[in-house]
Amino acid sequence: MSRASHTAYARIRAGITGGEWPPGAPLREEELAALTGVSRTPVREALRRLEAEYLVRRTDGSRSFVADWSSDDIGEMFTLRGLLESHAAARAATRIAPAAIAALRTLNADLHTAAHAHDTEAFLNHNRAFHAAILAAAASPRLAAMLAALVEQPVVRRTAHRYDRAALVRSHAEHEELLAAFTAQDAAWASAVMTAHIRRAAHSFQTAIANTPG
Repeated sequence: MSRASHTAYARIRAGITGGEWPPGAPLREEELAALTGVSRTPVREALRRLEAEYLVRRTDGSRSFVADWSSDDIGEMFTLRGLLESHAAARAATRIAPAAIAALRTLNADLHTAAHAHDTEAFLNHNRAFHAAILAAAASPRLAAMLAALVEQPVVRRTAHRYDRAALVRSHAEHEELLAAFTAQDAAWASAVMTAHIRRAAHSFQTAIANTPG
């Protein structure tokens, strides 16, 4: 990918995952070219890459839109996340260094603060870092590549303010149990906790979608 294509890709992706363009919004090449400061060819390449990541959909007429997933699509994404992240947790449990566990404890303390303050923006940022640290400890480039297209979901931004405080507090508590499993170096325990964690997150996410106007 050329530098111009990467510039366009990074800017458009940030706009999608950050909620600048809502699900279903049209992505016009000429407007994106002006926004990113590159020609339409790099923008077209960036859109193809984002389409491969399921963040953009293209019509038969080659018009591009921000992806808007059905309930079935979202359910499948969480199912796949559960399978992959539970495997990542199991790998991490037997490989994670004490310093990495300490870093996770710090992140979960930040999550505790954000959850009790009902600061969903801060919670999502710390949560992303927490799961990324587990994936790093799993030391599997294959897992990292497969999870990349599943974790960054732009609809999270659309529904984040709908998550209630209790759901955030539960998520923090589940992270505490993950930390206990990592400390014990128990792969089966870590995998089971992560599976339950992702399933609970799936139900919270679907509830947030249902309570989002429009």
